[in-house]
Amino acid sequence: MINRRKMLMGTAAGMGAALGGPLVPNRVQAAAARPGTPRRVIFFLQNQGFDPATCIPQGLDHDASLSGITLPEPVQALEPYKDKMTIINGLHGRHTSPSHSAFFGALGGYRGGIGIPPSGATIDHELSQLLPETILPHLCIGMDALENMISRPTLATLSAAGPGKPLFMHSNPNDLYQMIFGGIATGDVKQRFEARSRVFNRVEQLAGQHGRSLPQGDRERYGSYVDGFREINGLRERLAGVSDHLKKFAPEYGDKFLKPEFETDWHDSLLDVGIATLKAGLTNVLTIGSGRGEIFGAWKGLGIAQAGHNLGHMDQPDNPIWIKIRQYNCQMLVKLMKELESVPEGDGTMMDNTLIVYTSNNANKQHTSGDNWPFILLGNCAGRLKTGQFIQMNDKRPINALYTTLLHAVGDTRDRFNMNKNTAGVHDTKVGPIEEIMA
Repeated sequence: MINRRKMLMGTAAGMGAALGGPLVPNRVQAAAARPGTPRRVIFFLQNQGFDPATCIPQGLDHDASLSGITLPEPVQALEPYKDKMTIINGLHGRHTSPSHSAFFGALGGYRGGIGIPPSGATIDHELSQLLPETILPHLCIGMDALENMISRPTLATLSAAGPGKPLFMHSNPNDLYQMIFGGIATGDVKQRFEARSRVFNRVEQLAGQHGRSLPQGDRERYGSYVDGFREINGLRERLAGVSDHLKKFAPEYGDKFLKPEFETDWHDSLLDVGIATLKAGLTNVLTIGSGRGEIFGAWKGLGIAQAGHNLGHMDQPDNPIWIKIRQYNCQMLVKLMKELESVPEGDGTMMDNTLIVYTSNNANKQHTSGDNWPFILLGNCAGRLKTGQFIQMNDKRPINALYTTLLHAVGDTRDRFNMNKNTAGVHDTKVGPIEEIMA
């Protein structure tokens, strides 16, 4: 039987981490950013690898404009957005030990692997601290087989706030909807939200009182649980303060949430909540883990019977199964772009000040050495990045170089990301961002 005390402590620690870091008080967004300022970044990682042949037109092996070039079938949904796209081939992540998955190393640019805790902040969280502040700086959502999302509604495998500080993905869209929109909901959702609020408020009070008598070491550990409850309660208060604003953006709450026929119903629902938080200005970084950074995952709603690790042992090019999965990913990317294009911001739209990064936590394939790690970038990050191009990297630069480039795009001009001089001497041939991408 699960101990109730341990369950509440686990909830506080997990939910606190899932909030993505310190919360900004009393505002939906910080003071309006300057026109043409990067405002948000979205990361989308599909597990089991990203074979470059599924996104690069056959025979293209040198830098080129995407104009006049037809994209391969798996990513053809992105064809209308070629002028806003950069495809990058030839980066490596050998130092991340990807194999089945680099886990935190995929976005951290350091050694990952099963059971290895994060050794530093990942690029998604690092950017969330640099972009204009929001109530919920970094939101992570994870898509998996339905039974896995039910049994493990939160999971930390991809994002981290620092060494030993994993950030949890939300995988149950009902819990996520209740957390963000419960205060403006009606019926059962509202009742559950209010009941949880009363419990968490009382637990925070009791936990704070009883922790004072503990030895120093236990007091610090106990304090992390108290902080978790405090962050949950703080988020609820801040969201309550902008309830009228939230009503404009809450997604439709229906059968896809409550009665999913397939896991893809929950995948779609999670995406809808993620889009709503972006459009409402609640978050500046959204990380989407399709397969949740592991070797599992299912897409029965696409008519795919196979699931899990077996998918990673299939060749992806010209494979009907992987064409369907990649097309589903691209439909989600297109939905993200269209939704952001529909919202005015400054002299343009939200998409004008947004960057979407699409890749895999597995480099190019399952059981990979990480010698090739393809990326697709969508959007120019408020004019900071070039678009409409294919870039073939031939100078053996690591994924860290791309992450350094993203930092430069938002105004952080450091030479390297999560790579010291000695490591860079082995794995990188240059210092600083990838000049071919910078505008």
